[in-house]
Amino acid sequence: MKYNLEIEKVIKTIKKEKARLVCLQMPEGIKKEAPKLADTIESKTNAKCIIWLDSCYGACDIPLELKNYNIDLIIQFGHSPWPYKNKNIKILK
Repeated sequence: MKYNLEIEKVIKTIKKEKARLVCLQMPEGIKKEAPKLADTIESKTNAKCIIWLDSCYGACDIPLELKNYNIDLIIQFGHSPWPYKNKNIKILK
């Protein structure tokens, strides 16, 4: 990968949170990296990854539809920090 996606931080967080189902959300320019990233995460953790392919418009664009899928953690790549906490879904930016 040519981007620094902080994979070790992601893996550490997934393990710490004991996340089993993780959603990867990223801007269009790096979505092509998502399958490799998901493979890496799945091989180093007990988590299963899904890739959010819908559009995303920054830190406030949380795919709330995911609350219906028992997502344990959303990993948002390329987002600025958002000062508000989401009570339903844990998010790593």
